[in-house]
Amino acid sequence: MKKAFAFLAREKMLTLSLAAAGIALVLTPPNGDLLRKIDWRTLGTLLMMLCVLEGFKKENIFRPLKRLASRMKRMTSLTLFLVFGVFFTSMFVTNDVSLIIFVPLTMLLFRAAGKENRILPVLTLENIAAVRGSLLTPFGSPQNLFLFGQADVSAGHFMLHMLPLCALSGALLVGFVFFLYRKDLREEIRPETGDAPWTPEGKTRRLVYAGLFVLIIAVIVTRTSLWPLCVVLVVGAVLVTDRELLRRVDLVLLVTFLCFFVFSSSIADHPGISGVLKKAVAGHEYLWAIGLSQVISNVPATIVLYPFSENFAGLIYGADTAGLCSLIGSLASVINYRLYVREYPGKGGQFLRVFTGISWAFFLLVVVPGALLSRWPFF
Repeated sequence: MKKAFAFLAREKMLTLSLAAAGIALVLTPPNGDLLRKIDWRTLGTLLMMLCVLEGFKKENIFRPLKRLASRMKRMTSLTLFLVFGVFFTSMFVTNDVSLIIFVPLTMLLFRAAGKENRILPVLTLENIAAVRGSLLTPFGSPQNLFLFGQADVSAGHFMLHMLPLCALSGALLVGFVFFLYRKDLREEIRPETGDAPWTPEGKTRRLVYAGLFVLIIAVIVTRTSLWPLCVVLVVGAVLVTDRELLRRVDLVLLVTFLCFFVFSSSIADHPGISGVLKKAVAGHEYLWAIGLSQVISNVPATIVLYPFSENFAGLIYGADTAGLCSLIGSLASVINYRLYVREYPGKGGQFLRVFTGISWAFFLLVVVPGALLSRWPFF
């Protein structure tokens, strides 16, 4: 029992999500529709990515990316490379996946170069880059994917409406990076990674993990209905290739996501709560999306609010802006936090302080343009 309480005290996001799911199930007793309403596709995709990226780390598949980064001699250029690596990859492989790729690389490079004091600000900028870069495309984030599926518009039309906020965010990110190094824009770095060369005996595993990664990206982009089969294939391939890898997968993160989906589905089914939302949300979608996301995160908030919304633009702009307010505002931010505290146990509070300060500064600069754009009819 003591171990269980200690574990829950250490895993604060898991504890919060379990409490939220428990309260929701008390308010709305589960029925046969609950399992159907959970976003199993997102959970399955996350499981596949976590499995394969553990293989990437173990087999050092990021070595070419590390070598490219290690050639950069200044902190500004390296940080811009990492931040905009997240910004652009998030448009195509979702914001959570882009963070899973670049956050471990950032910590490795900065730690090897003796620049650990810069890790937290840079990880926060990467988090902002993931949230704001992913808003451009229909498949950049789970909430975009969900809303695009509900909207009868083309991908080009969708991206046209999201482009102004995305471009503004990219320009602001450049400014934030230069502000971070304002005392010495020419600050040097030698990000030696200490990488061992690839071994011939690991070639097969590297090819397997690379092939599985391509498969996962295809599943995300095509939105294929065969994704359950792909989950089985990926997990099975990892079991055959290196079964010890599955022990490293962050199952806590998967359970946290599951609990938030249970919460959102249960709350939406409660007649009293749904009645209040029906009266309150219409016409105020932008503020509701931002506010509710701070309680249950933006993906569940989007699912809860969509049936009661009349302004599609306000809902999607609000959901894509909510991740800048707090850690819980975006599930991608939760992933960032998890990746950091696994490397630096006991420093979760420091992460939250830095994250909140920088993210709120960015939020204050984009919240008004987002509100103004929400008046631009999406249809």
